[in-house]
Amino acid sequence: MRRRIPWRKRLLVRLLFTSVLIALCSVAATAWLAVTTTTSALEEEQGQDLAADNRILAELSGYAADHPDWSGVQHTVRALAAKTGRRVALTTADRTLIADSASHDTPLPPRPAAAVDPLHTDTYTEFGAQLSGIDPRAVGPFRLTGPEREKLDAVAKREQECFDHLGVRSTVQHTPSGRPHVAVDEARDAPLYLQVKCGDAFGESTAEMRDVLDSPTATETKALDALTDLARPCLRARDMDLGGPLSLTYDTTGRDPVSGGFLVTKKGAEQNTDQTAKNCVTSARRTQLEPYVAPAAELFLGIGDQTAPRFDMSRANKARIVGAAGLVLAVTVAVTAVVAMRLVRPLRALTAAAQQPPELHVRAPVRTRDETGLLAEAFNDLTERRERLEEQRKAMVSDIAHELRSPLTNIRGWLEVTRDGLVAPDPALLGSLHEEALVLQRIIDDLQDLAAADAGTLRVHREPVRAADLVDQAAAAHRVAADAAGVALLTDTDGTAWLDADPVRMRQALGNLVSNAIRHTPADGTVTLAARHDGDDVVLTVTDTGPGISADDLPHVFERFWRAEKSRSRRTGGSGLGLPIVRHLLAAHDGTAEAHSEPGKGAEFTLRLPAAPAPADVS
Repeated sequence: MRRRIPWRKRLLVRLLFTSVLIALCSVAATAWLAVTTTTSALEEEQGQDLAADNRILAELSGYAADHPDWSGVQHTVRALAAKTGRRVALTTADRTLIADSASHDTPLPPRPAAAVDPLHTDTYTEFGAQLSGIDPRAVGPFRLTGPEREKLDAVAKREQECFDHLGVRSTVQHTPSGRPHVAVDEARDAPLYLQVKCGDAFGESTAEMRDVLDSPTATETKALDALTDLARPCLRARDMDLGGPLSLTYDTTGRDPVSGGFLVTKKGAEQNTDQTAKNCVTSARRTQLEPYVAPAAELFLGIGDQTAPRFDMSRANKARIVGAAGLVLAVTVAVTAVVAMRLVRPLRALTAAAQQPPELHVRAPVRTRDETGLLAEAFNDLTERRERLEEQRKAMVSDIAHELRSPLTNIRGWLEVTRDGLVAPDPALLGSLHEEALVLQRIIDDLQDLAAADAGTLRVHREPVRAADLVDQAAAAHRVAADAAGVALLTDTDGTAWLDADPVRMRQALGNLVSNAIRHTPADGTVTLAARHDGDDVVLTVTDTGPGISADDLPHVFERFWRAEKSRSRRTGGSGLGLPIVRHLLAAHDGTAEAHSEPGKGAEFTLRLPAAPAPADVS
């Protein structure tokens, strides 16, 4: 009786339930993520602190101006985040993360707050503005060496002391490159009359003191020469000529530490000539400073660890979410139902085929090439093997009955006629009955060997054996039978070939092959036993000059009870168990048995076994 599967355990129901559960979780997670992201975005836009953002941008621009790369910026980013309470993240133009104050898996804001590029953005000269010039902190090759700075600091210190002696308040300030200057009352430079007085008071002329402070050092001269070479092609392309090298200049903001100096134009009447020259110098400065500053980066600013207010959705938004969730669920259920039916249909067909009576050997239809199709093919292969095994079992029972019936019938018939006194129990009769008993014993022994091989209990007792000895012993055992049949029995051996084998079992295997060869070889024919090395193997062959085996029969020679003579005559055929026993004996020795034949040219049976080294006591 066909057993019904409960609904809760059916594959279709399980698939539907799983898909609905996954869809619900997906919709819920998507809705929660959308609400959370929207709330965070709104809070971020509403809670931005512009002053803190500008401070972050200015400090990161200064870091970029003072470092050739961003490799050490993580510490600065975390310090800024801790100071401002904001999330600070830097990425390259393609959004590759450089540094981030948040955890690694925190998503970036949708848009960058600003670009950090000291060669195209000046956030230092005018706080809060993002000018399009070069950040003055990007000095690159203009940075003074230690000895140069000490020399200039000493001169500036003397000038400050002079001003202090004259009662004028002054301070020594430094440009980003390290060059000092004396500022009086917030002015960029001291008045000329004070400089003259200080020169007289310290025994130095004003020109000498100012020459030290205003003249380029060796480092600056080298950088100015390189800058001049970079600016010259641009000036020439615009019909301008550089009458001399660029020079240093200062202003109160420090925004333009390098000027065009001594620029002379052939079109001096034009108003834009000065600006054109400045553009050429600025472009050259960017080229010169590029190796000394960090590459351009994008700055992302978040709300840090502050708690965002909850976002209350309207009824319309809630209705949209519910509608979208319902649509997703409906599509999921429909698709799952279609897929589940396609999965269940071949399984049901396979179940129906498996529930049929075993004697029918029903096959399952194969309609797909997926896993279920492969399962159906495997089921059909199993059914075919079971059908073949059943046929072999029936044939084996019939063959055994046939093989046992003939000798038993002969023994019974002679015993009955002897009992009735029709025949006297003379030695000839007893010899015939004894021969029939030996046939029965041989069949039973062969069946016992095959049963042991099938059960895995066939035991072999290995020992070093010379292959030539096995061949000679098998030939000697069948010499009388060969002579009686008029068949020449020859041997061809290699005395160096050794085996690790059971000599009794190997003689049994060779004996079966030799007896078959003699039986199928006509008078004046030849049977040859050979043993030779073949690489790491030893090959034993039994070759005859009989009629051979047809190509159709050759694949079946090692099957049980198979004989080429369909009439099953004992005159030319044995029990049909000898060759199967040979195959099992070779398998027990890790070897193989093969047959080769051409009709009319005889047959050759080859036994291949692993070679073994000769014993140490054998020379």
